[in-house]
Amino acid sequence: MGMNRLLRIGTRGSPLALAQAAEVKQALEKGHPGLSCELVVLKVSGDDFTVWKGNEGVPLKGLFVKEIEEALLKGSIELAVHSAKDLQADLPAGLKIAGVLPRKDPRDALVGRDGKGLADLPANARIGVSSLRRQSQLKRLRRDLELLPIRGNVDTRLKKLDAGEYDALVLAVCGLIRLGRESRITEILETAKMMPAPGQGALAVEIREDNQEVAQLLQAVNDPDAETEVEAERAFLKALGGGCSVPVGGLARVEGENLTLTGAVFSPDGLKVVREQIVGPRQAARRIGTELASHLRAAGADRLLYGQWKKPVGA
Repeated sequence: MGMNRLLRIGTRGSPLALAQAAEVKQALEKGHPGLSCELVVLKVSGDDFTVWKGNEGVPLKGLFVKEIEEALLKGSIELAVHSAKDLQADLPAGLKIAGVLPRKDPRDALVGRDGKGLADLPANARIGVSSLRRQSQLKRLRRDLELLPIRGNVDTRLKKLDAGEYDALVLAVCGLIRLGRESRITEILETAKMMPAPGQGALAVEIREDNQEVAQLLQAVNDPDAETEVEAERAFLKALGGGCSVPVGGLARVEGENLTLTGAVFSPDGLKVVREQIVGPRQAARRIGTELASHLRAAGADRLLYGQWKKPVGA
């Protein structure tokens, strides 16, 4: 590797995206003395809130990555940093995930205005939530809550909370930590209550498939455990039908040679859930993800994914 090599890292311009990209830049420069990384800020359509009109609560996957992936394919950047949960189950042809950094806490957190946890919020409290996955699980936990859509970056959301527009927010723990806002957390929602999105808490580095040189460099920052977990969760999501607009939660955990994958599919109203867990060897991460999806489908997830819930015949 030449001492004066410059790598261009594509990122969105939000404070959280910049913090994530800076984490990758720092890790790469530390792992390869003499290497310089430059952050290239790209405007993405997901940051333009007019595209959300009429789509409130619908996860328009891909909106936060499309322009960045186009820049990768064109060669105006060498790598892109994403929250793994923002990536579509099927990457565009010619691109691949070549590194996953050590994973941060994948759970969701409640940020209450008066420091109250979920159980202590008053009846009909107004909660700001940005995804169907969080909405449906909150409905399971408390039917009385008023769930309101919220957009904008983390600090924008916190300002709306402080201004009294909401009584509480649900946000990813890892985002609050990366922005130095963990003191705002009033309750960490355990995964039994709130299943995270597949890939939550993990940073994925995307490159062109034919860029062997950058793939090699990324080995220095890749965390094999996080990489395996993300691989299992993404295989699970893909086998369920990828960017489906039905709420899906998935979380893999590597311990030694074993991988435990938990997955759940919820009805949007939160009344129905199909949830299962598989344990297997970590080398079989992809197969475990696919297998878990077929178990969930057999247990009734198909009825949630593709139409009205109907009781199985004879049930």
